[in-house]
This record gives sequence, C-alpha cells and structure tokens, in this order.
Amino acid sequence: MKIIVVGPGAFGIKHLDGLQNIDGAEVVGLVGRSLEKTQAVANEYGIPNVYTSLEDALESDADAVILCTPTQQHASQAIQCMKAGKHVQVEIPLADSWADSEAVVNTQQETGKVCMVGHTRRFNPSHQWVHNKITGGELNIQQMDVQTYFFRRKNINAKGEPRSWTDHLLWHHAAHTVDLFAYQAGSPVVKANAIQGPIHPELGIAMDMSIQLQAENGAICTLSLSFNNDGPLGTFFRYICDNGTYIARYDDLVDGKENPIDVSNVDVSMNGIELQDREFVAAIQEGREPNSSVGQVLNCYRVLHELEQQLTA
Repeated sequence: MKIIVVGPGAFGIKHLDGLQNIDGAEVVGLVGRSLEKTQAVANEYGIPNVYTSLEDALESDADAVILCTPTQQHASQAIQCMKAGKHVQVEIPLADSWADSEAVVNTQQETGKVCMVGHTRRFNPSHQWVHNKITGGELNIQQMDVQTYFFRRKNINAKGEPRSWTDHLLWHHAAHTVDLFAYQAGSPVVKANAIQGPIHPELGIAMDMSIQLQAENGAICTLSLSFNNDGPLGTFFRYICDNGTYIARYDDLVDGKENPIDVSNVDVSMNGIELQDREFVAAIQEGREPNSSVGQVLNCYRVLHELEQQLTA
C-alpha cells in the first residue's frame, strides 16, 4: 500500500516511525511547507518523493494519505484527499467546528473511501486492556477522572519547535477524552458542561478549562485541562469502576494502588500510533470501516460544539 504523509513535524515523525514496522505499507511521498526540512526527513526515512503542495502529491498513484497538518486544515484536506480518490487518516482533531465535521462525514459517505481520525487513546494498550475488560463483562465504568496538562504559553509543538498555528484545549485535547469516555462507557454522552479560565492576551485562547460529562448509562467524567501547568506533563486517566480502579498514563497502566499491570501482550506493539496506523492499513486492505472512523467519532465533535456554545454564550 502506497502512503503519503503530509506534515514532517512531531506527529508526522511518529507516523513514519510506526509505518516502518507495518508489512506492506510503503511511504512513497512526504509533503511539507519547507522543501529543505521535508527533504531532510525524507532522506532519513528513505522516502522517494517530496512535495511542497498537497495538490501535487494527490496526482500520484498513492493509495492513501495521512494528514499531520495544523488543526485548521484537517477538514478541508481530508475532503480534498477523498475527492481525489485517496483513503485518508487525519490526525486528531477531525475539525475545529461542527459544520466542518459534518462536511467530512458527508464526503466519506459520498466517496466510500476509508476516512479515519487519529483518536489514539482507542489504540493505546493501556486503554485497550480496560476496553477488553469492559466488553468482556468484567468491568463497568462509574467515573473517569482525567487530567490533561501542558506548559505551553507559546506556539510550540511536542518537540518544542515553533508552530505557525495555535493549539486548542477544547477542539484538540478535550477531543481525546470526550471520545474515549463514550467509547469506554459504551454509551453516548447526553450531558456536557464546561467552564474556562481567562483568555490569553496573545494566543487568544483559554489556557485552563474544566469539563463534566455524563453518558446515557449514567457514567460520569470529569476532565481538567491546562496549558499553564509547570509540572508533570501529559494526560492521565483514572478509571473508577465497579470492580477496581485503574490509572492509565499513555501506554502504562497501574491499579488504584499503583501496582503495575502488564499490557505488553494486549496487541502486537506498545506504540499507540503504530497500532492506529495498522488499523488504517488493515481497514483499507479488508474493505471495512476502521475503529475510529469519521462516522464513529462524529458524536465527539457534536459534544465539543455544544460545549463551545456554552463557553461563548
């Protein structure tokens, strides 16, 4: 399968690393704004073709595209790829508006192409372990308590490099938890409330936010987010269940008393991005809907839209 990766930044690199481990997946093109930087990454990974425009890349015979571009471009580029006859995986978030989210779903339905969104938490072995217990009837979630903390008072990416765009707590970082909560609870979100702190004078976004969710089955979720946290960084999930408590820190999992749980045999890799890419490739090969398809995650973006309406009222 011939794949084009768009965006040679921090997450583009993560996908390139993961794709190297997938038999039958060949990265045939890399797209970036800077020819010099893009060529350097292409040389490192042995990618034969470099482009500075997505339009040029879509004229190739590639089968699929992975979009690791600024949030504001995700929806329009996903639509562009599908209309060009390519399957597409777009990094989280799918979009930063409800209208754009619906437009992507409509295009997927019109074209029949695989369109998957990078909701990586569905694929991390730690969260898969919990999901398997839930679907196996061993656990039910009573409450999820989630902390998403960064120290990001400037436009920088995960590698500490300058960004040309502004990240967003609601449309990006909350999307991970809103989707995961409904996925793990096995029940749609029916109530959602949010409050936010002051708007940053230069970035124009809230740097702190608190969100409450309730699923149709009664489970609840409390999510705290901050770009102001000068301490341990990342997202930490506490699952309070009817039969145990579990804490997930990326690919690590412990019980409520901090006893480690071995998740090394949950899947073929401990790399959530690689597992996400494996699902994308397999869904295309097998002609099926992938886990984390645009249709499956659409409800998450409806909830984010409703929360935005609250915050801007």
